[in-house]
Amino acid sequence: MTISVFDLFTVGIGPSSSHTVGPMRAAASFAELIGERVDEVASLEVDVFGSLAATGRGHGTFDAILLGLEGVQSDLVESDEIVERTERMRSTGCIRLADAKEIAFGIDDLRQRPLTILERHPNALELRALDAGGEEIAHETYYSVGGGFVVSATEDAALAAGGEAGAGADARGGDSASDPSAMAQSADGTSPAGTSAAGSGEAGSGEAGSGEAGGVPFPFETAAELLEICRREDLRIWEVMLANEKASRDEDEIRRGLLHIYSVMDRCTMNSLDRSGYLPGGLKVRRRAHDWFLRLKAEDPGKNPKYYQEWVNLIALAVNEENASGGRVVTAPTNGAAGIIPAVLYYALNYVTEVVEGGQAARADAIVRFLLTAGAIGVLYKERASISGAEVGCQGEVGSASSMAAGGLAEVLGCSVQQVENAAEIAMEHNLGLTCDPIAGLVQVPCIERNAIASGKAINAAKMALWGDGEHRVSLDEVIATMRATGADMSDKYKETALGGLAVNVVEC
Repeated sequence: MTISVFDLFTVGIGPSSSHTVGPMRAAASFAELIGERVDEVASLEVDVFGSLAATGRGHGTFDAILLGLEGVQSDLVESDEIVERTERMRSTGCIRLADAKEIAFGIDDLRQRPLTILERHPNALELRALDAGGEEIAHETYYSVGGGFVVSATEDAALAAGGEAGAGADARGGDSASDPSAMAQSADGTSPAGTSAAGSGEAGSGEAGSGEAGGVPFPFETAAELLEICRREDLRIWEVMLANEKASRDEDEIRRGLLHIYSVMDRCTMNSLDRSGYLPGGLKVRRRAHDWFLRLKAEDPGKNPKYYQEWVNLIALAVNEENASGGRVVTAPTNGAAGIIPAVLYYALNYVTEVVEGGQAARADAIVRFLLTAGAIGVLYKERASISGAEVGCQGEVGSASSMAAGGLAEVLGCSVQQVENAAEIAMEHNLGLTCDPIAGLVQVPCIERNAIASGKAINAAKMALWGDGEHRVSLDEVIATMRATGADMSDKYKETALGGLAVNVVEC
């Protein structure tokens, strides 16, 4: 088990972790591969395959590749810089390769091959850099495998040969009682802007930070193994994940890093609540979060529990509207499902009595326990199935996020380890078979509302587990295996290609 919580929760830009963040990271990695030979490059060849090509325009994939070739890092770039760079590239027809050499290259030069599916993964791109004589300077194939994780063909070959290539992220992958603005306060009472980064670089940046295989004290790949560790060591799930994280970071760094992740989720929400009008693209989808926020502040100034679902829906919609507009979000574990964990975490911080009455220290503790527990569950999906909509449909994105959120909330509610596992299982069981069929390839319909619905499922799953005793007929491992098998059986039309479902049955304009 080599996946860190900071690999699962990474800072990036919308609208898609696999179709925007991943390709940007892959192209940036290729620019690094060229290295000091950048001045020798005379031309580029880029082939975009499968789902990346099929829905690339709506997902911002093609701009993301060009930005990555300029050396832009998805976790650091701001919206204003993206606008400036893309406008310059379109007006000049050139990119600044590695931000060092101008090369004539644009979106029309990308060779789009939507019907060609490479064996490793449907999300693939192949890049070549050639000198003036046509000789190859650099060549690599990358697979964007979900959640911003990127694997190169070279890494795959090294792993197959028993090498030590890193698993997963080559890419370098009103008042406080009444409204979401309360989230703007850092959970430990300090300013979010002052939150220091965890590890080498900003936590949640997509840099793999976990120890090598065998380098963690409690490796696990299945829920059964995780539960056995908890039983044997008398630990909670979040404590197992914390112990593994401490193999590469000290506890203070981990805590600060998780609170930083929370603060980015919060800023994403607040940015969205300030915006109105329509989302970009041809669907003319109206932003709803701003108006809903104003209405909720007026109707529920005291945070009456009867309005909890309206607030949860609001947070989920706000985050995903920001994602759909290309804003800064936290992959959790993907961009398309980015609203679920913030929405359910909002519920934990505002409607769980022990947290509400415990003050800032209790809030900070709840955030840390929630995210570590959710991260441990996310590891299971990444290790045993997939979090990629292009590979297993939306059950791998929204379904896994709902499952992770349910487990995190169950922990904050005081559930036993067995009840936490049960909550995660319930949430995924009722997301099985969920297809990925975005209209016009845009992460808007049905994606935005789907996050709100899945957040409600997560809360209900945690409450159902709390009322049980932890005993249940279907295990989390069994439901994860079922999700994987269902994804394998699912037609490619329903795997982020915009070739089936709502994508072909709804008129775009």
